Amino acid sequence: MQLSVDNLIMPFFVVEGKNIKSPIKNFPGVFHLSIDKMLKDIDEIKKLGIPAVLLFGVTNKKDDVGSYAWDKNGVVQNAVKKIKQKHSDVVVITDVCLCGYKSDGHCGIMRIKNEKLKMKNYGIDIETTLKYLSKIALSHAGAGCDFVAPSAMMDGQVKSIRNILNKNGFDNVGIFAYSAKFASNFYGPFREALESYPKFGDRKSYQLDYANTSDALRKIKQDIDDGADIVMVKPALCYLDIIKEAKQKFNVPIAAYNVSGEYSMIKFSASKGIISEKESVLEILTAIKRAGADLIITYHAKEVAKWLKQEN
Repeated sequence: MQLSVDNLIMPFFVVEGKNIKSPIKNFPGVFHLSIDKMLKDIDEIKKLGIPAVLLFGVTNKKDDVGSYAWDKNGVVQNAVKKIKQKHSDVVVITDVCLCGYKSDGHCGIMRIKNEKLKMKNYGIDIETTLKYLSKIALSHAGAGCDFVAPSAMMDGQVKSIRNILNKNGFDNVGIFAYSAKFASNFYGPFREALESYPKFGDRKSYQLDYANTSDALRKIKQDIDDGADIVMVKPALCYLDIIKEAKQKFNVPIAAYNVSGEYSMIKFSASKGIISEKESVLEILTAIKRAGADLIITYHAKEVAKWLKQEN
């Protein structure tokens, strides 16, 4: 099974301002980038043949409901516009979630049942959450993205988003669904980058149990039935069996997210001379593709594209 640059998607953490390229702690080689700096990076990855980018907005404009997430002049919305003005052929995927925009760091609207028992006694207001996720998706579509990528793991999010996009004339905007997103221990550097650690509790009530295969396959099927064009397994490396089963069962493109913890382990080990970064990364990404992933989101995308170009 041959890994190709066409399989790669490059993630970006976009911030407001100009001339910003700020390193992220415990996330070597990954930066917070202002839009102008991001565009320069996209110039480079486009020359390398990487076809798609995934955008995450980073902001200090947080509130109880994450309202900045659907601001038509928000950082992601502006980034989409600028990319499409300069590189109309680059596929732009936008993350649709609330965790990076809400003051409590949760992906949905939480309803505390008892303040004294905050760590254990809370629930999700699904109806309100779906309304806000749909507003985010609509704002991204309006900015010109190619795909919206709902990542909150809320039941019904794909159907809700598909409905609002279709009603507003965005039938051509695809849904790149985080369908099998597990409650994983490998998200630490990402949460630092997005400043999205939950302020109370955890995300196990709405992300998948890592021991449960049937729930993952059920969620994937539901998202396909609800209108997802591409479905994702996240993380990738510990869930190759899920990728393989999904590929065998469902006739849609399968994406896999080689997440921040997986990436950082390789970076730190390579920095100590314990492993070869190039050989380890190529082995891992080839395994992900071999399992059945058509698309791989990886922070190593630029390096991998360079390595593949050298080999060819």
